[in-house]
Amino acid sequence: MLIKTQRDGFIHPASSEITPQLVYQGRREMMKLMATGAAGAAMASWAGRQALAQAARPGKGTAINTVKSAVPGAITMDKVTEYKDASTYNNFYEFGTDKADPAKNAHTLKTTPWTVEVDGLVKKPAKYTLEDLMKLSAQEERIYRLRCVEGWSMVVPWVGYSLSKLLEKVEPLPNAKYVEFITQADPKTMPFVGSRVLDWPYAEGLRIDEAMHPLTLLAFGMYGETLPNQNGAPVRLVVPWKYGFKSAKTLVRIRFTDKEPKTAWNKAAANEYGFYSNVNPDVDHPRWSQSTERRIGEDGLFAKKRKTLMFNGYEPQVGQLYAGMDLKKNF
Repeated sequence: MLIKTQRDGFIHPASSEITPQLVYQGRREMMKLMATGAAGAAMASWAGRQALAQAARPGKGTAINTVKSAVPGAITMDKVTEYKDASTYNNFYEFGTDKADPAKNAHTLKTTPWTVEVDGLVKKPAKYTLEDLMKLSAQEERIYRLRCVEGWSMVVPWVGYSLSKLLEKVEPLPNAKYVEFITQADPKTMPFVGSRVLDWPYAEGLRIDEAMHPLTLLAFGMYGETLPNQNGAPVRLVVPWKYGFKSAKTLVRIRFTDKEPKTAWNKAAANEYGFYSNVNPDVDHPRWSQSTERRIGEDGLFAKKRKTLMFNGYEPQVGQLYAGMDLKKNF
């Protein structure tokens, strides 16, 4: 994908602003080889990609103006969050409840080998290896905002493709109305699994039209690298118009169902976390306002907060999904 910036009336390619050209070209060549099955076993393996990414350590957090996504009309004017902030300020309760805990503790997660099972109300249930998933569709770099209920947000360049590419492959049945996402819950490698904070494994869900929307991303990387463990390695969901906890990490199962699935935070506190969890500045969390937010790494404690945007700024793309719904009742 060609990411573009616009400055003083000129449009410039910006992929090299995120990743140095040699690294960018090498990554794209590797993706081509993997797609054709021509890569050697060592290079095609997830371990090989991880080693390459860690050795390259491309430039991170470069400011980008007017980034245009592959999805028509999805544009953010915001500066990309610094990599060090996006990878050290995380919610991932399997590794601790403090924002800094995942970066400290997630090194214990084993991400290879890895499989994701897709089943339920589909014609062609299947179990995919990580390599199979990565070769299923061309990967793109998309700059998406991610919003958290505690009042903070960040802007991250994700690497992946529209989840619909996978969902279409298994051919959902006509009575499939929802998609449930189940994540890894291994107490041997995830030290806080078993705590009473949540009901494990962590589960999330979307209506099928939300899951099939082109903005909904199946992500394998960020900032031109493979996903760090603390950010949801090796594969995660990214739903940019919803609060961050809807974007389930470390996916192991995707299940189609005719009933609204029970989700982790809705089970834990139904009065605070609704099934839809769309970013809506007019619906306050019971313990804080959602009308404003702080951008991680950019706004100091006493800096002026940003106004929260409806659907996190993606209202033109997703607003029609909720036509006629009471968004305060269906929060």
